Amino acid sequence: MDNIITTERIEAYCLSLLADERSAGTISKYHRDLTAFSLWLDGRAVTKETAAGWKSHLSHRGYAPCTVNSMLAAVNGFCRFMAWHIKVKFLKIQRQLFRDPAREMTREEYTRLLTTARETGQERLALIMETLCATGIRISELRYITVEAAKDGRATIAPKGKIRTILLPTKLYRKLIKYAKKEKIASGAIFRTKSGTPISRRQVWYELKRLCQAAGVEPTKVFPHNFRHLFATTFYKACKDIARLADVLGHSNIETTRIYLAVSGEEQT
Repeated sequence: MDNIITTERIEAYCLSLLADERSAGTISKYHRDLTAFSLWLDGRAVTKETAAGWKSHLSHRGYAPCTVNSMLAAVNGFCRFMAWHIKVKFLKIQRQLFRDPAREMTREEYTRLLTTARETGQERLALIMETLCATGIRISELRYITVEAAKDGRATIAPKGKIRTILLPTKLYRKLIKYAKKEKIASGAIFRTKSGTPISRRQVWYELKRLCQAAGVEPTKVFPHNFRHLFATTFYKACKDIARLADVLGHSNIETTRIYLAVSGEEQT
């Protein structure tokens, strides 16, 4: 049994993930996690026992349960790819009923970020925040916000083969068209770098972290996915239709949507 992880095998697995249209961030993480597992194995074969030992090692190192599970997902996916018939069980995590207020961005804080971005001349970042908060799209889906979509008033989002249509609010698509015209962007993705490539998640993250200091908002509350959460709670308060919200967010499992609607402990008291 040649259950040895090699660099070549990791690369082959990552190429298969690319063919499955997994995001660049996911592929990079899986590559990193499998490399760490391989180093820990130190030449040993992957077995049910060594995989369980890896899980125990990660837990004892103090990794959060959700982080451990994400690293085990890489191992399980790799073993399926190699047809090794090895699957390590995830740690059981009790679903949180409340979100941590320390990581919860309020509408007031969002407005402060928006105002600060505009006052400091960061027009692109301000418009990105508005787009995320008004549509609920993922940061990786910004590339679907094109000049054509803005003119049409709707964007077709198609990650991993799952196609959904997002309506762009009137105020938003007018701002998008105006911005594209100002930046001389005639077609394609509106949010792009100076070289013309779609802006990356890492770049948006960096700009947001820099902005939060100027806006006086805790850095723990400022990350791209929080705009999606803010959209979800606002949308649900307006329509009270969780199934419709799940469709808009692109969730195949409504339980995932329920997590987005978890309130903070402070709201519950």
